[in-house]
Amino acid sequence: MDRDELRLGFFLILSLAAFGQEKGREAHPAPAAKDVGHGYVPKRGPAPARPQAQQPAHLADKSGHPEAPHVHTNGKWVGHDYAKDDPRFHLDHAWEHGRFTGGFGNGHVWHLAGGGPDRFWFNGFYFSVGAFDLAYVADWNWSGDEIVIYEDPDHDGWYLAYNTRLGTYVHVQYLGA
Repeated sequence: MDRDELRLGFFLILSLAAFGQEKGREAHPAPAAKDVGHGYVPKRGPAPARPQAQQPAHLADKSGHPEAPHVHTNGKWVGHDYAKDDPRFHLDHAWEHGRFTGGFGNGHVWHLAGGGPDRFWFNGFYFSVGAFDLAYVADWNWSGDEIVIYEDPDHDGWYLAYNTRLGTYVHVQYLGA
């Protein structure tokens, strides 16, 4: 092979690698708004919901924000307004599999290691997304997104899994270690 053939082969290989990276990005897009996601980690979880609170009809509170529960980079939690007695959160046996003890909030970022909404894991800890929040995890990367776990201040037996890439969060139950 001469030098020109080698260069052509080299550029073709680089082009294929770049194409593969772009294709992967399409499957798991980053949020459009700069004040949601992009690696931001809230310092604390949401405040307890006000009495008689209910989730807003539209979660996309600003242009470019996701139509999902999310956190602004100023720490404002959007969509955590479910009433304490909302029947979706009733569990006959709260913390049936024990309590998560791996660490909460800022300083405890976990890398998803596999699974899906029904059962996902990281560092030997297993969780499941609440059925009522399944629509909000369609673009999560179950084999690599970084998440942070927060305690849910209103609903016994539930935690909040926050996706740092997307800035969205869902209710999850701990399945054990």
